[in-house]
Amino acid sequence: MKKNYYLLCILLLISAVSIAQKTAIKGSIIDSKTKETLVGVSVIADEKTGTGTVTDVFGNYQLELEPGNYRIKFTFIGYGSANRDISLKAGEIKTYNISLFEETRILDEVVVSAGRHEQKLADLTVSVELVKPKMLENTNTISLESALQQVPGVTIYEDQASIRGGSGYSYGAGSRVLLLLDDLPLLTGATGETKWFIIPIENIDQVEVIKGAASSLYGSSAMNGIMNVRTGWPTNHPQTKLISYTGVYTNPERSEIKWWGNTLQSFSGYQFLHSQKFGNFDLVANGSMLSDQGYRKDDYTQRASVNLKTRYRSKKHEGLTYGLNLSATRRWTTGFLFWKAQKEPISPGSLDSAMVVYPYEPDPEVTVMEQTNTYAIIDPFVTYHTKKGKHSLKGRFFHANNENNTNQENKDYTYYGEYQYQHIFDPSLILNSGFAGSYISSNSEIFGSENHFSSSAAFFSQLDKKFKKLNISFGGRMEGYQDGLNEREWKPVLRAGANYKVGKSTFFRSSFGQGYRYPTIGEKYTNTSADAVNIFANPNLKSETAWSAEIGIKQAFNISNWGAYIDIAAFYTEYKDMIEFSFNTYFPDDKDSIPSSSTIEELTKYITKNTGFKAKNISKVQIYGLDIGITSRGAIFNIPVTLLAGYTFINPVDLSKDTNNTTSFLKYRFQHNVKGDIEIAYKRLSIGSSFEYFSKMVTIDQVFEDEIMIPIGTYQMPSGIYIFPGMKEYREEKKGGDYYLDFRIAWEINTNSKFAVVLKNVLNREYMVRPGDVQPPRNIALQYSLRM
Repeated sequence: MKKNYYLLCILLLISAVSIAQKTAIKGSIIDSKTKETLVGVSVIADEKTGTGTVTDVFGNYQLELEPGNYRIKFTFIGYGSANRDISLKAGEIKTYNISLFEETRILDEVVVSAGRHEQKLADLTVSVELVKPKMLENTNTISLESALQQVPGVTIYEDQASIRGGSGYSYGAGSRVLLLLDDLPLLTGATGETKWFIIPIENIDQVEVIKGAASSLYGSSAMNGIMNVRTGWPTNHPQTKLISYTGVYTNPERSEIKWWGNTLQSFSGYQFLHSQKFGNFDLVANGSMLSDQGYRKDDYTQRASVNLKTRYRSKKHEGLTYGLNLSATRRWTTGFLFWKAQKEPISPGSLDSAMVVYPYEPDPEVTVMEQTNTYAIIDPFVTYHTKKGKHSLKGRFFHANNENNTNQENKDYTYYGEYQYQHIFDPSLILNSGFAGSYISSNSEIFGSENHFSSSAAFFSQLDKKFKKLNISFGGRMEGYQDGLNEREWKPVLRAGANYKVGKSTFFRSSFGQGYRYPTIGEKYTNTSADAVNIFANPNLKSETAWSAEIGIKQAFNISNWGAYIDIAAFYTEYKDMIEFSFNTYFPDDKDSIPSSSTIEELTKYITKNTGFKAKNISKVQIYGLDIGITSRGAIFNIPVTLLAGYTFINPVDLSKDTNNTTSFLKYRFQHNVKGDIEIAYKRLSIGSSFEYFSKMVTIDQVFEDEIMIPIGTYQMPSGIYIFPGMKEYREEKKGGDYYLDFRIAWEINTNSKFAVVLKNVLNREYMVRPGDVQPPRNIALQYSLRM
């Protein structure tokens, strides 16, 4: 018994000595220029075994090691690495405070959305574009969609985003591109719409545009890609920013479409932001106001928004942060869908006439919609950083209340929650897994008298592995969707990708991804009319699925302080049961034939009442094309130059139709699109310009160009009704497509203030992106910005 006692004492003594001899290094890591602490820096003692740690939310680290000699490597994405050769004796604890220098190489920019963790742009397996806040301010961006229109491969059809032709115009319902605000979905609950004006332009840190199916990480509505708007947090120094602008719409090139008098229509607005750290508490308060008289008659907008971001970094529990973000927006607006058009003599005294379109005036027969929109967002979050990763719990409550004078009011309540766990096996192997759920409740007269609700639940996971020259990623998601009390529908999706470093600045990539989107409440249950257009419900609408693949190459160029890269990608996407609105005559379920009628007038009235648009599934669609982008930042001969340009070719085909003619070309797409934005600075002066060309929209709904025909057996009887009179002639004038040019010039008064002049549509072109939505004539804005 005594022998056992002595043996136990010896073992305890050996253990105590071993613990006492445990050595460690500790310290903090900061940005060499801003002196900001850096969170998530890798501190590596042995790359082979993965021995290391990461800095916590305060930029501090501590790493326990055995006595010996080490080369410690400090690495952080977007920064140059640092090495320290150290020698540790038993029981010794040494402090190493490190300053890292930010890399200026363009491919070292950091992206979070592609894998839900920080990655270098050069290492990504998918196509990504970045929009920086400087571009938003310099172009006097009032709403985010106008800036995103400059991104290669992206088209915005009156608030509806499309990437590489994945979407057309869908009448305000459904989206195949998921908008995220700080990593959480921001589409309206019932209709799945994007409300760009909710985004706080004044506090955008970066916008990340992912091209291609992203459903495996982000779920439904991400089948065509995502746009993640990441907002900023305070730095070590308090910051206050004020931006004021005012402008006017000048007279259009065609004098006859000018409806205003001698006083030009004007717009003005303000943006403000203050961010500051109070010890461990971070605060950002910002907001904006806009008053726009509009360039279209009876079409004005006024809005105001306020936003608050808070975050507390716990002193008691190392690695714990939590906070609450709030946002509220109120908008008052009017507008119309159909323009004024009438036949007029081609010349004074002539007996011949032609249809003349007045795109800035409403059809006298239509109702001008008056709307009051209220949006509220509440985002609570908790994040806990560990030495090997982090736990993140986020939630979002999104309320939308739309009031109008056309009996199309609705109230939406969206509840979304997400838990994510990130495990860093070592800096080259990272796993992200989590689960998410949502619940949507909507009440609207256009959806029927009953409340509609839907819910979803999902589990997702993605693994990213980095080798010396090869990066691979693999992920999947299982998501279930339930509409009302119907049976829950489950969809599994997968994605995989690889990126290989061929040369010093050459990267080849390929990726494959599956996508899906379940129909929104609006697409399934909307039953309403907008003047001459009827929209019918389709409760039997099915979910759409897709898969996409791409191969691409990215070639970087770095000369002194100037960096650029060209990105070329060939892509192919195939959809099954794609949801598109189709115009036809839809008789009630209980009547599959035309009722007997004594007069042609009654017959016409009955058929017209049952003719309109309905969301339907297209059996099979394919889209393939080429996407080329050029991005440049830095200085050439000490002159800063920024460039973003690209060309996109798409061929979207409905395989259920005759592919030998244009009727199979999907509606509301441009086959060719060229765009670019360049800015050059010299001392205090900067000059910039934006350009975009798009070929003629190949196919639109035929009913928008031709007279509505009434089917009577095999005979098509003219109804005398034109939804968009003059549209056919108007589009024929644009056979070669259209383009516009913007210009800007700015003078930096001092280090804190700047004055700018921004001209949009300099050539005063009369062009439209979505049929019937002719864009503003030349307009000029004066902008003053102040930073304190």
